[in-house]
Amino acid sequence: MKTKVPRIIAVSSGKGGVGKTNFVTNIALIFKSMQKRVLLMDADVGLSNIDIMFGVAPKYNIKHLLLGEKSIKDIIVNSMQGVDIIPASSGIRELTQLTLDQKMKIITELESLDENYDIFLIDTGAGISDNVTFFCSAAHDNVIILNSEPTSIADAYALIKVLHKEYGEKNFRIVINSVKNSKEAKDTFRKISLVSERFLGLSLDYLGALPFDDKIKDAIISQKPYVSLFPTSDFSKKLRDIAKELLNREVNFLKGGMQFFLKRALQVG
Repeated sequence: MKTKVPRIIAVSSGKGGVGKTNFVTNIALIFKSMQKRVLLMDADVGLSNIDIMFGVAPKYNIKHLLLGEKSIKDIIVNSMQGVDIIPASSGIRELTQLTLDQKMKIITELESLDENYDIFLIDTGAGISDNVTFFCSAAHDNVIILNSEPTSIADAYALIKVLHKEYGEKNFRIVINSVKNSKEAKDTFRKISLVSERFLGLSLDYLGALPFDDKIKDAIISQKPYVSLFPTSDFSKKLRDIAKELLNREVNFLKGGMQFFLKRALQVG
């Protein structure tokens, strides 16, 4: 029996364009600076974004794993920042809806890496697709990214509703992104918190808020993680606080792990 199980953190959003991948990229580096061994999986498997954010050009990706051409260790990219990456494929429509066999393939390969890492960080796609709910339902932590836009709040709630009603998820960590001030952050969290409590009976966990910063766009264009370029900015400081808050939260390690992934695949495949 394995003595070590990595903490599995899935980061999701109800809609695209709210800064989810930027959040994942940079919090991975924060975890690395905290002496954690981090594996970052781009689980938006039909589109490839994480490798772009890190400025790497992977030779192989998850497509090669699923075709049986490469093992998971063959496709892992060791970034110069010290975060290991499992890259997604780009423009492969068939991978936007993983089959049961494909899910089990990923699970089996990931399980072989359990003792190599402290944190599995999963950047899911946006929305409520089967791929998204599969990875979210098997994680120890579900971090939901949203901003103050009504559509972002509505879509984040839709994701929470599906994960709660169909998969029994109860713990959701909320991060409000791109806020102008603390009042906007509190108002946004209150809106999604009230509707979740009223209609689902859920009390959401507020991790924190990240300020709007136009330099984020500059970092993306340069293909370098934001916290590497601007480590002393307010955004970087707030992100470190969120990383610490997340790791300080208690977690049920019996719930997650690759064996749980396997059981979940059999249930929802």
